[in-house]
Amino acid sequence: MTKTQLDLKDSNTGTSQSTTESQPLSSCPECDGQIVHDDEHGETTCKECGLVLDEDSIDRGPEWRAFHNDEKDEKSRVGAPTTRLMHDKGLSTTIGWQDKDAYGQSISNRKRTRLQRLRTWDERFRTKDAHERNLKQALGEISRMASALDIPDPVRETAGTIYRRAVEDDLLPGRSIEGMATASLYAAARQHGTPRPLSEFAEVSRVEKIRIQRAYRYASRELGLEIEPADPLEYVPQFASALDVSDEAIRQARDLLTTAMEVGAHSGKSPAGLAAAAIYAATHLTNEQLTQETVSDAAHVSMVTIRNRYQELLEVYAEEGYA
Repeated sequence: MTKTQLDLKDSNTGTSQSTTESQPLSSCPECDGQIVHDDEHGETTCKECGLVLDEDSIDRGPEWRAFHNDEKDEKSRVGAPTTRLMHDKGLSTTIGWQDKDAYGQSISNRKRTRLQRLRTWDERFRTKDAHERNLKQALGEISRMASALDIPDPVRETAGTIYRRAVEDDLLPGRSIEGMATASLYAAARQHGTPRPLSEFAEVSRVEKIRIQRAYRYASRELGLEIEPADPLEYVPQFASALDVSDEAIRQARDLLTTAMEVGAHSGKSPAGLAAAAIYAATHLTNEQLTQETVSDAAHVSMVTIRNRYQELLEVYAEEGYA
């Protein structure tokens, strides 16, 4: 027995009018019993008399299950999330470059020509003014450099936000787009506590290192970026990973840097240079014997800097009674 509608008899015309219940029932209309919802079978029934009040209900939830947020994002099919790494935040249409249909088969020449025209007009409409063309070029540069340096997504998003602020504050006139984009990525890496030597950014950038330095100083001053001085200890994990040194050497390098920082011997010196020198000194103390050239290539620090700094670190370590 199913009761989904109430039929009302019209006394004048003798016809039946059907009115759908707009409000869900709180109790059974027959026995005033408790109403229960069976999601597995899609039915709404009375717990006391078994009256079926609704059947074949629509399941508006997903057909998949997720046990954590990352899995939920992967299975969701509502489209890509908005991102600060695209000038239109990812809300535009993207036409694929392959001239194939949904079944993977090649399309005819006529359709191929039409598709090429659609790509051309889509590209024109995506950037309607100089402001958007500027953002598109710069954010593309940020994504390219971040991929080359294997920088995580949160850092890339922050870099995109910094560059957008620079454009909104009219800091670009007189400066190159590539230089400001590289400076934004360098600043974002430092803000997230994962700094890289500036020379690494210069290697993948299209501008010289001095121009990146100038753009970084200018942007940090004008935008009021709160960036603390880099900690030499933050460079140790990436250098150690690149050189594949032992855990014992990593601990020894941390001890050398911690001792030098306690007495203020790190003041005014390059954090990356100190970290590279600490790794070099630690490998000699643990008999791994890495050469200065090997450490220099991995850390992008000159051998002269490593040679001078590692001697200073060993002297401070000996003075403090650890040697």
